[in-house]
Amino acid sequence: MTDFELIVVNDGSKQKQVLDSLQTNYKLSALRLLNLSSNMGKGHALRQGVALANGPIIIYTDIDFPYTIESFMKIYDLLHQNTTDVAIGIRGESYYRHLPTMRIRISKLLRALIKMLLRIPTDDTQCGLKGFNKVGREVFLATTIQRYLFDLEFIFLAAQRNLRIATAEVQLRPDVILSKMNWKILFQESVNFLKIFIQSILLQLKS
Repeated sequence: MTDFELIVVNDGSKQKQVLDSLQTNYKLSALRLLNLSSNMGKGHALRQGVALANGPIIIYTDIDFPYTIESFMKIYDLLHQNTTDVAIGIRGESYYRHLPTMRIRISKLLRALIKMLLRIPTDDTQCGLKGFNKVGREVFLATTIQRYLFDLEFIFLAAQRNLRIATAEVQLRPDVILSKMNWKILFQESVNFLKIFIQSILLQLKS
């Protein structure tokens, strides 16, 4: 049996039903709760949690655990074999059957832009299931984007530093309900994408 620790970061939310459920169902020795006083974004919250992690393998996902156990094990197995620094979940076509039309269009537009403009190992950077070893952890903690495109920034930095990156197709649980897009955050993330693209151009000019 593999020992593990579960770190849950509450990004300023006042709704703590999920946290109470986790405390009830897991031994406190394996569960650590980090309550942030205000909402700073997913990227910020995950960096705080990863900074607390002690294990040789770190896997992160969303609070509703939207991916199947088999998907978690695919990410774990890639890292456990010690041939990969960063393991990335990839969403297949079945994932898009769960999404509203507008979210499908936004997701596929982002993937098309990544494939066309950035030199990274995958065009699917926004899957909420990824893992890494201690080498990957250092790169993850070097990210700066506060909200959703921290994933893209992380993979971009990992590729620039020649980390060993592997992918695995993952599946959503059938009962998952996905949140609606926030247009204000979508605009902010467009600016973040532009920053990463400019950084990519500058690095190409230097090489």
